[in-house]
Amino acid sequence: MSASSAGWKGGGNVVHIHSMDWPTGQSLTDDYIDQREAVGALFDYSAWDRSDWHRRAEWIDRERTTTVDRGALADVLEAYNVRAGNAPEALEHVQQLRDPRTLCVVGGQQAGLFTGPLLVVYKAVTIIQAARIASQELQRSVVPVFWIAGEDHDFDEVDHTYYLSPELRPARLRIGRPEDVRTSVSRTSLTEEQWADALTQLELSLPPTEFKESVLRLFEESSAGAPTLVEAFARLLSALFGRHGLVLLDSDDPQLRRLEGPMFRRLIERAPDISEGLQASSKRVVELGYEPQVSVAANGLNLFVYDDRGERVLLYEDGAGGYTDRRGGRSFSRAQLLDFADHEPERLSNNVMTRPLMQDELLPVLGVVLGPSEVAYWTLTQGAFHALGMRMPLLCPRHGFTLLEGGVSKQMAKLGLSLDDVRERLDERRQVWLAAQDQHKLKQRFAEVKDSFRQQYEPLITLLGDINAGLVKLGETNLGKITEQIDYLAQKAEDGLRTQNETGLKHFAKIEQSLVPGGKLQERVYNVSMYLNKYGFAWLEELVTAELELDGKHRIYYL
Repeated sequence: MSASSAGWKGGGNVVHIHSMDWPTGQSLTDDYIDQREAVGALFDYSAWDRSDWHRRAEWIDRERTTTVDRGALADVLEAYNVRAGNAPEALEHVQQLRDPRTLCVVGGQQAGLFTGPLLVVYKAVTIIQAARIASQELQRSVVPVFWIAGEDHDFDEVDHTYYLSPELRPARLRIGRPEDVRTSVSRTSLTEEQWADALTQLELSLPPTEFKESVLRLFEESSAGAPTLVEAFARLLSALFGRHGLVLLDSDDPQLRRLEGPMFRRLIERAPDISEGLQASSKRVVELGYEPQVSVAANGLNLFVYDDRGERVLLYEDGAGGYTDRRGGRSFSRAQLLDFADHEPERLSNNVMTRPLMQDELLPVLGVVLGPSEVAYWTLTQGAFHALGMRMPLLCPRHGFTLLEGGVSKQMAKLGLSLDDVRERLDERRQVWLAAQDQHKLKQRFAEVKDSFRQQYEPLITLLGDINAGLVKLGETNLGKITEQIDYLAQKAEDGLRTQNETGLKHFAKIEQSLVPGGKLQERVYNVSMYLNKYGFAWLEELVTAELELDGKHRIYYL
């Protein structure tokens, strides 16, 4: 592992950010970030080659075809962003999308409670930065767009978030699911009572600080009267990033669905070609030695349909020219689905494999900002893009950040811990430190006593066999009980050592739960509210305005 540091000015101070060569956990993504030649064939462009940015822009200008009128798209986005309370800068970017020369950088995420984990915020930061860099590179307008995956239906994935409790463990904030129907999050209504309960949980989670009142006001205003989690999420993103021009889009917006109808028809009509392309891409990924991130069903339509109850159902070929759900309980003819595409497109919805195609149909996508797992599964879509005469956009890995607080940093220095120690071997370092506190070398001395006792006692047991064979068994049992008592006392001594060094062990616990809770990166667990409450809003503003390379590295931000 290696790290590099850079200083940049923000808010009048020099803020230090260290880049870390930390694996993402996705070998394919790591090899893409490391620019391994072997994976190049899985991508149409390289995000690391600025000439490819120009090539992608030229392809959009000269070869991209779409059924979506830019003016109509801008009308839909304007209405949605006004409803979300977005800033004038974002609304200006919406108007720029009417211009055929305007491009965009897109990234998406499910709408989580109070924005969900920090990585969602970091994705928004990366989208804004990537669009800014692209605009400078290409000398034309490039708009940042956040694609809210409101059509996703797994409410249990987004109904909660976490904060670090005073007991030094992740504690959950949760809003209750109001109904059992598996419909999209955008169509799942929430009550004022549910929001009030969630806000009470949030208030109790935040200790008193000079920023608490303004933080609570932000979250209260975003949820006041919000009929869904998606709308509250959009309001929050507007408040946090609207002034940086971040345009919002809800993938389940009924007005947007009206624009998608022709593409849904195309996806249904070309389903065999798309499936064949997905299978071919999956095969290439396997041939290169990687495990596909998503299992691609050979008989999958890769579309959902909303049934008569409003439940979102994934469709598969039924072998008779129609489509059904996985269990065969609900069936739809091809003609019926095509009719939905033409007259009720809101009845249809993309899955993870066709969403990239729909995104490219709607928007002039220069590049997409993706997390590690998303980069891996997007490689499976290359064949589907090509089947429809399209090309994959630039894939830009999302910035990863770990927020390192001053107190935690001081504790790490006192204990001699590096960031790599914390992520890779903290338990080992904790045990080494605790052993070093044992001035009497009790663990070693107990082991020596037990070994010495065995050496003297076992020959005695053997001699007992000459007197009475039954005494051997009794002697072995006696040996086990005595060594158990030695082990018992040794454990009590270790417990006493831990109690004696409780303060140091609490420092280890604070470091662990602050930076790698449950063995996960901080950004995958904690909510932005706990950091806004402690440090205000300036640090987030500084992240947005920082001049960082789009290099896929993980960064440590020293608060």
